[in-house]
Amino acid sequence: MPGVIGFDSEKYLEEQTSAILERVGRFGKLYLEFGGKLLFDYHAARVLPGFDPNVKMQLLRQLKDETDVLLCIYAGDIERKKVRADFGITYDSDALKTIDDLAEWGVDVTAVVITRYEDQPAAKAFKNRLERRGVRVYTHRFTKGYPTDIDTVVSDEGYGANVYVETGSPIVVVTGPGPGSGKLATCLSQLYHEHKRGVSAGYAKFETFPIWNLPLKHPVNVAYEAATADLKDVNMIDHFHLEAYNEKTVNYNRDIEAFPLLKRIVERITEAPSFYRSPTDMGVNRAGFGIVEDDVVREAAVQEVIRRYFRYTCEYAMGLTDKETVQRLELLMEDLGVKAEDRRVVEPAREAALEAQRRGKEGEGIFCGAAIELRDGTIITGKSSPLMHAASSLILNATKHLSGIPDNIHLLPPTVIESLSHLNKDVLNTKMVSLDLGETLIALSISAAVNPAAQVAVENLKDLNGCEVHMTHIPTPGDAAGLRKLGVNLTSDPDFATKFFFAG
Repeated sequence: MPGVIGFDSEKYLEEQTSAILERVGRFGKLYLEFGGKLLFDYHAARVLPGFDPNVKMQLLRQLKDETDVLLCIYAGDIERKKVRADFGITYDSDALKTIDDLAEWGVDVTAVVITRYEDQPAAKAFKNRLERRGVRVYTHRFTKGYPTDIDTVVSDEGYGANVYVETGSPIVVVTGPGPGSGKLATCLSQLYHEHKRGVSAGYAKFETFPIWNLPLKHPVNVAYEAATADLKDVNMIDHFHLEAYNEKTVNYNRDIEAFPLLKRIVERITEAPSFYRSPTDMGVNRAGFGIVEDDVVREAAVQEVIRRYFRYTCEYAMGLTDKETVQRLELLMEDLGVKAEDRRVVEPAREAALEAQRRGKEGEGIFCGAAIELRDGTIITGKSSPLMHAASSLILNATKHLSGIPDNIHLLPPTVIESLSHLNKDVLNTKMVSLDLGETLIALSISAAVNPAAQVAVENLKDLNGCEVHMTHIPTPGDAAGLRKLGVNLTSDPDFATKFFFAG
């Protein structure tokens, strides 16, 4: 349902701000763990149409005068160059990008905390790089005694061994790239130091998903399970909350399993009984109150589950995930009563690939197809040829449609395409001579200088943002980068676009 709104971001922002300020009032100083993505939360925007992917930043900007921001990153993620899939950049690069993005919103990062630091060379280089740019960096090692020896954990040998991060605001937002960044450990370490200093401080968690006041099997919560299938997360009824209040709420397994330990640690730190009686109590999540059209968000969430299925099948083909993760998605889709072909762009893309095969010649390589659903619901297709990748053909066809340009008018002069092919084949000696999307977009922008039709097409590229795209083959790096920059929601079948093992 392109363009249909199911979520009210303004209402959500008002509810969320009020909930956080109420929690600050309970403690005096609040360490607020930001789960999920602080910026560019495209998962939430996809499953909750109308959700502003930067709504958390709007909240932070409102509260910036009373907020410090700590950015955590796990040293192991730096060392193994873990990648954030939606941007295609490593976690350390994402941390640097977050610092820049926050600055653009008028919010400064107070300090960066490298967690579970063991003198890893890449982590040390990252630390040096930040410090030489004037950023305060702290390193925290693995907490001695965690999780079983509470006496050691809550002592000067445990949390006390970490250097205290100086903060002066009543709200301390603790964020980081991805799960496992050490946000919770940093919050608890800081709580320990605050109470040693006689400061009344508390902890809360701000995480959008799962949405606690939606049913367990609501598609929005199922979509969260799909998004974290590789982490083996499972949504559950919060039995602690049910027992305490006789109210059914939803949380996920790791938070529920960790709650008894977390509660004991907090009580030991504060030397007082915790008023948190459940993991749901610890959260300040008001996303459920922003939903204004349940049918819309249900359909959007179902589509997200299908997108995740395609993503994991491709990651399995590339050796990045296990079969169990793919099987988990198959079960979730079966529970929802949907199949891969219920994504509207899948079958047209496959038809385009068959058409390319019918028109092609033996020895021309693998025939690929692609399809895009525009905002008005129109489906446009593209297919590979000796001159152009399927993604390139697709985007040119889509911009022609949006611009009202007839099919027989060239956006790229044949001489330009031939010149680029010559460059690839005869000068750079690359194996793949047809134009990928990155090359095509550059050629289109150059053509726009002398071709009015190309100029109109370039202006209409922005209307592809948020559109659904499917390809019959895993995109090459140039295609993937181009589609990511256009902001489309991409899926692909788990087949490779070339017979070569290396695609550069």
